[in-house]
Amino acid sequence: MSEVKNQKLEIRNNNFVNSDQLSASHKFIQHSKFNIQNLLLIVILIIVSSCGVYNFTGGGTGCAKTISIQNFSNEAGGGPANLSQLLTEKLRDYYQQNTKLSLVNTLGDWQFDGRITRYEVLPLAPTQNEKAGLNRLTIKVAVNFINTKETDASCQNEVKSCEGCEFSFYEDFPQNQTLSQVEADLVNKISDRIVFDIYTKTTSNW
Repeated sequence: MSEVKNQKLEIRNNNFVNSDQLSASHKFIQHSKFNIQNLLLIVILIIVSSCGVYNFTGGGTGCAKTISIQNFSNEAGGGPANLSQLLTEKLRDYYQQNTKLSLVNTLGDWQFDGRITRYEVLPLAPTQNEKAGLNRLTIKVAVNFINTKETDASCQNEVKSCEGCEFSFYEDFPQNQTLSQVEADLVNKISDRIVFDIYTKTTSNW
């Protein structure tokens, strides 16, 4: 009888040992996963930092710390009186909101100036699916972008400078509406798209 009790006791002790071993193994696996995750995070941070400042909204600015954007001129001869100012301010705001660059008046690490070269409304012929024709408002700008860090030997993967790069976009509106009725809204939409395209061009060389 005592021999049976001893066997039961031994089995119970073995179960306790196995349970402790399983618990220890589980803790070891969790600890290993935690270490691997930390290691991966460190590797990602090293890769990102080696490529310069990168903003996760999509913009790389390399070694640059400052940006200057001069007022755009309007050589197209059309559009609202504040078109140049509107486009300039939108560009400044977008870079301030989506990069870590500090805006300065002149001689930034990144330097912009530009001009509006086209502001034009043209009629479009109606298609088979359209009962009435459309008008198309097109705005085009030419931008000079200088990255002063491009030739800096201590910087890598710098964005290339761009002289006279052209950006344009358009919006259509019904011919039964006058330009004055829709101009403000269309100019805002077109300007936003042009600013986005300029930003993408100057931060995507990575």
